[in-house]
Amino acid sequence: MDLSEEQILTLAPDESSKKAGKDLANPTKWVTKGAGPRALWGECQGSGSKPYQTQVDTNNLAFKCSCPSRKFPCKHGLGLLLLSARQPALFQQTDEPSWVSDWLNRRTEKEEKKAEKKETAAPVDEAAQAKRQQARLQKVGDGIAELALWIKDQVRAGIHTAPAKTPAWWENIAKRMVDAQAPGLAAMVRTLGNTNFFREGWQSDYIDQLLRIYLVIEGYQHLQQLNPSLRDDIQTQIGFTVSQEELKERAGTLDTWLVLGKQTSEDQGITVERYWLFGTTTRQYALILQFLVRGQGAQLSLTPGLLIRAELVFFPSAAPLRALIKRQVQADATGKGEGFANWEELTSATAATAGLVPFTGERPCIVQHLTPIRLGQQWWLKDDKQTIMPVKENFRNIWKVLALSGGHPLNMALLGKERAFEPIGIWHDNQYKII
Repeated sequence: MDLSEEQILTLAPDESSKKAGKDLANPTKWVTKGAGPRALWGECQGSGSKPYQTQVDTNNLAFKCSCPSRKFPCKHGLGLLLLSARQPALFQQTDEPSWVSDWLNRRTEKEEKKAEKKETAAPVDEAAQAKRQQARLQKVGDGIAELALWIKDQVRAGIHTAPAKTPAWWENIAKRMVDAQAPGLAAMVRTLGNTNFFREGWQSDYIDQLLRIYLVIEGYQHLQQLNPSLRDDIQTQIGFTVSQEELKERAGTLDTWLVLGKQTSEDQGITVERYWLFGTTTRQYALILQFLVRGQGAQLSLTPGLLIRAELVFFPSAAPLRALIKRQVQADATGKGEGFANWEELTSATAATAGLVPFTGERPCIVQHLTPIRLGQQWWLKDDKQTIMPVKENFRNIWKVLALSGGHPLNMALLGKERAFEPIGIWHDNQYKII
């Protein structure tokens, strides 16, 4: 696995781990180190008498360490990987020590047992399942009726009083949606409450989100009149889940996927990791989600800038984006950014998507030959046709984009919707750089 230092640092769970990992990327810190076809390993001398045993599964990019840290990967795993990237000659190819081979074999056995358990699982009680589903539908219907009245009351009274309200006003209705077993609507209401009321033009953002919520609940009340794909989108927005095991039984899309970027956020005490992918042959975009409870190890670790040969299964949707990885083979090359030729092409595609799913959120895209420019107090991205599109407000890494561009156009991977986008990666000297 040929990872750059920048790519390795994207795996760090926080800034302190990045710093500590860099400090440990020093050969004097490691008592032993080695590499094999399946893994990279080393023993790092800590404060105790016994060194920490650190290992990295290089085929599936997983970490294990005997240190007491609950972070994944810990600073030792990052340090070991950084050292191998900086000084690969230090890692001689040799046989795996028993503590490494035992761990790798246990990982293989665990996957085999999981598959065996799935094959021998007890049949589902369909009658009980249908009864639970009917009870939930009743709760959701009652919750939606309450939310629709809440929205209409705001429209009648006007939204000019929204900035004066406390966060509890939105949180109370969000909790009611949770009680109604509609967690997706609860999240949309919380997003509404997080509107930046100090920004000029907040009214437009607020109304846009209010309309998205209203479109979802109106769609749900007329569900049987809609095409099946749009029904799936509305139910997903409400908070109905799809069995991932059943999804994996479906035929997927096999392609070589470029990992465009990774975003990490906290939501109700759960870490949410978003991986944005681009199919180099199908030219299809994908979103892979991973949810982590504090202290839980990550099952998936994709490095921005790398290509993976994988079969993805997309969740049912009129405009598919979210997907699961059904099977994967790690690759180590860098892909080309052959996306939309200009902003006109992108806006046409965006309009077509909005026609299918009018309440869609941010989506990734690649646009070719963009140059960052500044007009007044706003940064813009200009294409070859001299059309400009605003960069998201308060985008912190615009200076990195400007430095790499040097005033010349670059192919860029972007994330956004409608009126504003932010670069998440660019192609510079035929190499993909993370922003």
